[in-house]
Parts: sequence; C-alpha cells; structure tokens
Amino acid sequence: MLVTGGGGFVGQAVVRRLVAAGREVVVAGRHRYPEVEALGARCEVGDIRAGEFLNRAARGCEAVLHVAAKAGIWGRRRDYFSINLEGSERVIEACRANGIGYLVYTSTPSVVFAGRDLSGVDETVPYARRFLCHYAHSKALAEQRVLAANGPELKTVALRPHLVWGPGDSNLIPRLVARGRRGGLARVGDGNNLVDISYIDNVADAHLLALANLEGPATAAGKAYFISQGEPVSLWGWIDDLFTRLSLPPVRKRVSFPAAYAAGMLFETAYRLLGLTSEPPMTRFLAEQLAASHWFSIEAARRDLGYQPRVSTEEGLGRLVSWLATEGRF
Repeated sequence: MLVTGGGGFVGQAVVRRLVAAGREVVVAGRHRYPEVEALGARCEVGDIRAGEFLNRAARGCEAVLHVAAKAGIWGRRRDYFSINLEGSERVIEACRANGIGYLVYTSTPSVVFAGRDLSGVDETVPYARRFLCHYAHSKALAEQRVLAANGPELKTVALRPHLVWGPGDSNLIPRLVARGRRGGLARVGDGNNLVDISYIDNVADAHLLALANLEGPATAAGKAYFISQGEPVSLWGWIDDLFTRLSLPPVRKRVSFPAAYAAGMLFETAYRLLGLTSEPPMTRFLAEQLAASHWFSIEAARRDLGYQPRVSTEEGLGRLVSWLATEGRF
C-alpha cells in the first residue's frame, strides 16, 4: 500500500503500524527517509502534485493512505491549494488509473471551524463558510473531493484527528515548549475553553481501522470521522500540566479575545505589506483557536470503525515527557 507523507509525524506512525501488521508499504514523499526505510518500507521520492510520479509510486498498490499535506496557519495561498487540493486530486486520479480500491484521507476538524464554539458536535455540522487560513480552506475542499470520489470502484473515507501530539512530534509540542520557555504565551479569552487533542498512537489506530472498514463492510465509505481522545481538555490547564512536568512556569499572561484578534489582523497586514514569509506571532485564526472551544463527538468513529482511544491522555503525557527528556528537548 501507498502512504503519502509517510516521512511526517502522523505518516511515520501509520507506516509503523502497517508494517507491524505485515503490510508491504511504499512511501511517497519529498525526500528519502532512512527511518522509514529502517521500518521496512520503500521510499519513492517526488512531488504528489506530479501525476506521473504518483502513478509510478502507486503501481501495484491496493490502497492509499493520503497523509501528505502542507500544514500551518500562514503562507501563500497557492502553496496550500496546490499541495493540499491539487495534490489530493492527483491522488484520486492515481487511484483510478491503477485500479486502487481504497483511499483513506487524513483531514482536520478545521474544515468545520468558523470561529465560534464547537462543543460536542458530530459530523453533521456543516463545513465552514469563512476561512481565516489557507490550510483549513484547502483541506475542506480536498476532503469534499475525496468523499465525492467514493463509489463502487474506489471507496474513500476521511479522518479528522485534532491537535495530534506525542513522541516524535516536531511541530506542535516543540513550538509550545519553546514559547513557554521564552514566556511568550498568553491565555486568550476567559481561559475556560475546552479542546480535543489526539495522541499519535490513537491516530495511527484510526487509520488502520478505517482501512479495515473499507476493505470489509465499507460502512464508513463516503464519510468523514472526528478522531480524538474521546474527552476534551481545558486547553490552558493541559498546557500548564505539561509545563509543570517540564519544570516550566505556567502561563499567567492574559489577553482578551478582541485584543488578540485585532493584533492578529495588524500582524497579517504588516507581514503581507512587508513580504515576510515567517509566521506572525498572532493571526486572526490563531486568536480564534486559542479562545474558542472546539471538541467533537467520536461516537460515529466508535460505532463504524470500532475506534477506541487506547492510550489515555495521562499515559500519553507520561510517554511524551519521557521522550522529551531522552531527546534533550527541555
């Protein structure tokens, strides 16, 4: 089977599980990944936007797990749309050209986030109508393309894991720790917002369960599923808990949501005018994410996929802190 983005945080976890399950795995990515090859997977180096490359990489595969994406909350629109949307369209075309019957797509709950609280909603909540970052917009359109492609010859499903974290993370947790060490974090809003988080091993489980469903009863075909720990956490309480375990001071600074939103707008304008490519310290999307509640029901994933978060948040925190210590990251 083919895993796009198999060299990334989520992609490697999925590859590891597939190989452990006895599957033959091909990884399509921008580089050759020695750590992936050490697991027993074969790397094909290229651009997922290139149809010829994807056709070659997918040849002989029976399923595709499309994990590759351009993540982040800042950058050029054309980069996000070419990788996330056009890249997904090329994946669908490669599946059809090679007679591949199953496609699992890694999406995000951001496709339904429109700045307001989302508390315990399920998959019936509609896609957002306004998007304050190109990542969320491009992923929403890509998810719709993938689900629309579902049919008798190609069964598709989309997974929406939220705030994936754990050992091996090179993005969310390291950035959080770095800001905490600098004292650069501030609670936005009243600080009482609840959010979903997803431990990496549980996310990998969800991918294999989704694939098994498509290969079997296919009750998940054509559908999207929220994936998380199954219970939300207090965002700032969880961050403070992590910081305490890392001997970092808790977050004490506070800023109102209107002030953070206005600052985000100013930073976005300034960065565009100056042509800066680095991520601003605040954006409107980030202000909304830090102030609002966004947690989701996973009852559909439990029912259709048999998903159950087997690693608890407490156990996951322990594993994360041990990994950070071993890696010398704090």
